Amino acid sequence: MAGVYVHIPFCASRCSYCDFFSTLQLADAGTSYVEAVVAEARLRRGELCDAQVKTLYLGGGTPSQLPLPLLSRLIDGLRESLDLSDVEEFTVEANPDDVTPEWCRGVAALGVNRVSMGVQSFEDPILRLIGRRHTARQAMDAVANLRAAGINNISIDLIFGLPGQTVASWTASVEQAIALKPQHISAYGLTYEEGTRLWRQRERGEVVEVPEEQCLEMYRILVDELQAAGYEHYEISNFALPDYHSRHNSSYWDDTPYLGLGAAAHSYDGKVRRWNPHDLRQYMDKVLAGELACELEELSRSERYDERVMLGLRTALGVDAEWLRMDFGDEAWRYFIREAARHVEAGNLRVTEDGRYVLTRDGIMLSDSIIRDLMWDE
Repeated sequence: MAGVYVHIPFCASRCSYCDFFSTLQLADAGTSYVEAVVAEARLRRGELCDAQVKTLYLGGGTPSQLPLPLLSRLIDGLRESLDLSDVEEFTVEANPDDVTPEWCRGVAALGVNRVSMGVQSFEDPILRLIGRRHTARQAMDAVANLRAAGINNISIDLIFGLPGQTVASWTASVEQAIALKPQHISAYGLTYEEGTRLWRQRERGEVVEVPEEQCLEMYRILVDELQAAGYEHYEISNFALPDYHSRHNSSYWDDTPYLGLGAAAHSYDGKVRRWNPHDLRQYMDKVLAGELACELEELSRSERYDERVMLGLRTALGVDAEWLRMDFGDEAWRYFIREAARHVEAGNLRVTEDGRYVLTRDGIMLSDSIIRDLMWDE
């Protein structure tokens, strides 16, 4: 089993908090970029080693900015090089104001069966402050448009800790999200990434950071409200109705290989990590000349152990200690058991009947420090 990720870096405008690789050059570079991704798929198809591709994910950037004819060319081109006949989950990220009835019908005809929308908030003043193009009403209409087109696997993203957000207003956003009944909800705490517009606004005193304790309270409300509504908390930031976990994102957490295509995309086969340049022109020039654009590094045993522990503890499945022992040996296993013991005693980790170490509710609030304690320097 494997997944394929395609990075579509084009945006109509930049959100104030975003530090992902993106560009406003769709009109100038869109067609050439799609041809470059198609060419890269042809160059790198052997990396999948005949594994069945079960998930296809178009992320960004804003993939919904890609005109439907270009999106169709991209999908057709990928199918020329990759066997996508076994894909079970085909996700496209979208901005709500792009999700018109015409767009929904178009992507459904291309085989898209899951759409992930960056809603972020249902408060129009906050959406304007952070540079989002849509309104709360457009987000609600987008969900209806998707369902009318037969796309019934819908994910929405929310952000807590935004400037001006209160516990009460955050609670209202969560309740509005639940009322829409999407199959999946992702929610992330705001981070002020250096160099972003929002970071500069904070430095100038134009916005005030929400206190950490208030952010923690927002997270507690999120968990309580979503679990009460029937959503499974299957990863620290991700919640889904039964049978609607993001299969593609889960591949990042359970060691499933994935191939990343496009500028700034990453790939991983279990041992080797590859990444493409964060430069549109450099990426296109190389790939269209028939050359690989990616750099690579082979992870050491301790680096692979660290990834397994870090990603495993983010999920509800946790870390299988016996699996660590089989893959990394007795030394790594003993280290993990010894370091985990004090967190179990403190009530931040629990051990399941089948030997998995899982963060407790209190432990989730301390996840970064717990994961750091369990990192292994052999």
